[in-house]
Amino acid sequence: MQRRRFLSFCIYLLFILVVFRLIDLMILNHESMARRARIQYTQGEHIPARRGNIYDRNGNELAVSLERKSVYCNPDEIRDPDQTVRLLYRITGQKRRDLLRKVKSGKKFVWLARKIEPDRAEKIEDLRLKGIWMLPDTRRFYPKRRLAAHVIGFVDIDNKGKEGVESRYDHYLRSQARRVALMRDARGNILYTGEVARTGTEDIVLTIDEGLQNITESEINKAVKKWHPRAVTAIMMNPYNGEILALANWPTFDPNSPGKYPAYTRRNRAITDLYEPGSTFKIVMAASALEEGVATLYTRVDCSEGYVEVGGRKIRDIHKLGKITLKEVIQKSSNVGAVKMALKVGPERLYRYMRLLGFGERTGIDLTGESPGIVKPPRRWSGTTIGAVAIGYEVMVTPLQVLRAYATVANGGFLVRPHVVSEIISSEGKSISRNEPEPRRVISRKTALLLRDALKAVVSDDGTAPSASVDGNLVAGKTGTTRLIDKKTGRYSHKAFVSSFVGMVPADNPEFVLIVVIWEPKGRYYGGEVAAPVFRAIAEKALAYRFVPRDDMKAKQVLVVEKMRKKEIEGESF
Repeated sequence: MQRRRFLSFCIYLLFILVVFRLIDLMILNHESMARRARIQYTQGEHIPARRGNIYDRNGNELAVSLERKSVYCNPDEIRDPDQTVRLLYRITGQKRRDLLRKVKSGKKFVWLARKIEPDRAEKIEDLRLKGIWMLPDTRRFYPKRRLAAHVIGFVDIDNKGKEGVESRYDHYLRSQARRVALMRDARGNILYTGEVARTGTEDIVLTIDEGLQNITESEINKAVKKWHPRAVTAIMMNPYNGEILALANWPTFDPNSPGKYPAYTRRNRAITDLYEPGSTFKIVMAASALEEGVATLYTRVDCSEGYVEVGGRKIRDIHKLGKITLKEVIQKSSNVGAVKMALKVGPERLYRYMRLLGFGERTGIDLTGESPGIVKPPRRWSGTTIGAVAIGYEVMVTPLQVLRAYATVANGGFLVRPHVVSEIISSEGKSISRNEPEPRRVISRKTALLLRDALKAVVSDDGTAPSASVDGNLVAGKTGTTRLIDKKTGRYSHKAFVSSFVGMVPADNPEFVLIVVIWEPKGRYYGGEVAAPVFRAIAEKALAYRFVPRDDMKAKQVLVVEKMRKKEIEGESF
């Protein structure tokens, strides 16, 4: 009897303990235990969200995301790995041994194939293989293929931007990835899947015009066939607000499959590659002389000897030009005249205008990988540096930096910040950000107009670039031809050159500024012969595309008027 009572007491006591434990688990510590349970039977996987689209300035799609599916497996659920791999490897397009290694990995979650085509996904689903599952995914697609590839950039397998706008604005385009919860039992078997809602992504509107980009790329491709260069860059920009209308490089790549192209083809030479600008840099000498009151356009410079000696080194002109004005120094690209004028300006003032015009610093363009260039302060100059700098040597610049300096002349004296993104659009279709950089005045309007006047003469029959002239519209610009360093000898090469032309059109009311840089053309190499015709071809088509009216007076008529106005008695010789 006592034993029965004792057993009954124990049973009641155990029952009471169980009740108290249930109360503790289900009521008092419910949240804590539920959280621990979720951790135990739930595995989260981040699936890339659909990226925002990229459009040109007219709304044309340049980058979109396509709906795809990705295949994954739970190796513990696969009973016959060899049979599973035999059925899958041809559909997925992977090697059998790679696929077999994945299904035998022993992990709970393994990707087998990412972003596969819908027809292949359907074939895999029809197999109904145990342990093989699918999740929705997206694949980045560039419908225009190579068009503006260096501006747009590309993404990796997880849809993360790697270069260009895709990288620079990745936090807008990518937003937050979707987190998919994979529910499992105690043995790790998947019970069901659930998806947590993702936040919306933003779309990007570029300043690039698809039509102008097509024109630019088409013309530099023609230049490649004609001159067989190592590389070509062309950039077109609105000089008033810094909008990049077109930016093209050759060699180029297809962002749909960037891994198939060598790394050098993906490099954006317009902002990364440095070169000595040569005579296009004479704008610095001229701007400093005019702005500081050292000379006027009609101040004469004695170039009669055909050379000038600086620091024990002779700098020569191709021909003896006699006593010529500063305007003619620019028109005929006289090295002697440029050096003599730079000597009168002096190192400190010359350096100051280099920096004012944006050399030696990044332009601030909203792309990755921009180089600041190399501009040494006067304290680091040698005895020959002022002569070299005057004609565009001993400085290293990017094509975009040169273009920005000429935009300053085109817009009346303001330094602008180049940019390729115009606007960011929210998932609700509202504008959340506009790129509106503020120009900064660096030279006077008078100096800018005088420089523009001198640059017009460069494109006359007596200048170095008559082949840059555009039918019906005045062009103002400058040629550049520089020798490259021979890597074997460490000296300037007699065979490798950089040819360039940069200018604005229509000259008196510029619609755009444009630079063409051609690295190592074969055959001819002068900027006026190689780069200027490419400038002309792009400019003529671009003006027609944008319905820009012809000038009231043709270039030759204007030059006649200019000659009548010219009074050579102004200024003094030195």
